[in-house]
Order: sequence, then C-alpha cells, then structure tokens
Amino acid sequence: MQLIYNKIFLEHDTGSHPENKKRLESLGPIEETDIVFDEEPLHLVHSQSYIDRVKDVCREGGALDPDTLTSKQSYAAAVHAVGAAIAASKNDGFALVRPPGHHAYADKGTGFCLFNNIAIATQRLVKQGKRVMIFDFDGHCGDGTEDFFYATDQVLFWSLHQSPAFPYKGSEDDIGEGKGRGYTINVPLPPESGDDIFFKAVERLMPIAEQFKPDVVGVSAGFDAHQYDPLLNLRLSVSAYYKIGKLLSKKFFHVFATLEGGYNTEILPKCIKNFLCGINNESIFYEEKPTDSMIQVIDELDMRMSCLERHLSEFWKF
Repeated sequence: MQLIYNKIFLEHDTGSHPENKKRLESLGPIEETDIVFDEEPLHLVHSQSYIDRVKDVCREGGALDPDTLTSKQSYAAAVHAVGAAIAASKNDGFALVRPPGHHAYADKGTGFCLFNNIAIATQRLVKQGKRVMIFDFDGHCGDGTEDFFYATDQVLFWSLHQSPAFPYKGSEDDIGEGKGRGYTINVPLPPESGDDIFFKAVERLMPIAEQFKPDVVGVSAGFDAHQYDPLLNLRLSVSAYYKIGKLLSKKFFHVFATLEGGYNTEILPKCIKNFLCGINNESIFYEEKPTDSMIQVIDELDMRMSCLERHLSEFWKF
C-alpha cells in the first residue's frame, strides 16, 4: 500500500488543537507525492455554497464551528487532502492527510473536518459504476459519510465506534433509508470495549460485506480507538490495527485508506505502521498485549449487536 503525502497538510495550522500538524510530523520523514490542486471533485459531495463558505472562512483563518478551526492555508490543504484520497482510490494507497474528513456533511463542516475525503473518493468510484464498501474503524462515527450515502445501495457503510461519544450518532437502529435500507451498519461500541469484542463484532458482520461483494473497499482509518488515545475511552491495542489490516487484505482485493483520527502522537505512528504491515502481508512491527473487556461491557455490546442483527436480517444472511 503506497503512502500518499504532501507537506501542504502541515500548513493547516490549528495551533494546540488536538488535531494539529504534530500528528503527521510524528510519523517521521515521508516521501512527498505530487498532488494536483483540483476543486472540481468537491462538487461530487459538497454544495457550491458550502465550498464558498469554507474558502471564505479559511481566508480569514476563522472557524467553521468551535471544534473545527482553519488557517489561511487550510483551504489549500483540504483540497489537496481530497486529491490525495482520490489518488489513493486509484492505486490502493493510503492518504496520510489532514484535515480529516468523515464528519464533514454536504453543506456543513464539523468534528475537525472541512471536506469529506473518503466520501468524495467513493462517490467518484460510484459514478464509474463501482460498488464500494466504506469500512470506518475510527473511534467516532463517520456521521458525514453515513449521511451522504444513507439512501443508496451502491455503497455499504460500516462503522465501528464508541457510543456514547461525539457526534452522538450511529445507533444500531440507523440502517439506511429508501434503496439504502440495510446498507448502513453501525456498531456502537460501549466505552471500555477491547480487542476481544471489537473483533467479535467484525466477525459476526463480515458475512454482510462478503454478500455485498464490493469492487473496492475504502477505509476511514482513524486510530483514536487505541487505549491511550486522549479523546475516547475505547481500549484497542496497537496489535489490533495489524489484525485489521491483515483481515482486509485477506478478504478484499482492492483496498484504499485515508487518515481520520488518532491523537496520541506517540502511539499513532505505531498504529499506522502496524496497519500497513497487516495490509501489506508483512510481519507485525509493534506487539502489544491484546485487550479484554469487562463482562458488563461484553453484555452491553451483545444486546446492541442482537438488535442490529434483527434490523439487518431482512436484508442479509448471517
């Protein structure tokens, strides 16, 4: 899996905000990729009025909301992040970008996100007639992505995320609407969920992904579900991200990824390296003891999973 990166992403200046340039700097030297500045793909997902608003806010270095900051170079960085995600979708690459994207709606930026990188890259593939599964393992629900594809059967959106937690969406009851009913899968993980029940949930639902038969899998690769991330209370180990990568490479032929969250700059490089080793079928780079969940957490997720499976049983076989 080729890395796609450009130093323009460091110019999205958010100061001491949790989503800051140290996230990418922590990864060490990365070979730069030439990425074309192209605003046209933004229209695949976002309204012109919203694009204009982002441009205007960035020109002044303002904020789209209290959590979503910008600087004068943020618009250029965000457009290049979209370009990197599209490039990744063309060659099964990993776009190491910021700002992240999965909380951005068609007409609204939230949760540190300006434009929805994964949604734009996916919609481009859909326009080409491709069936795409989006696998979002960021610890927060990718609500902007979910919203855009909520009524289509061309995209299977599958998110595993902490609940309750920002953005306070992604219930097991939210399974799509219209033609898209059954094509949204939300796994709301209780706080303190560990490796054990995370992968139990993945294994229980993987038959849906196999029945969907995606041409391409797009990954919203967020690493804030790690046990030492400061913004959430999930308990994944570094080793879990190797297992995720390994599983995706085993099950699917074409997989691309774009970076979402992950805010512990000591842990983030280890998580990304392990994910890459897993998906590239290489040996694990960092070992960390797998984490277990308390019985109360296990029971809570079992109840949520049973509810989810009841909702989805009309559309898929388990």
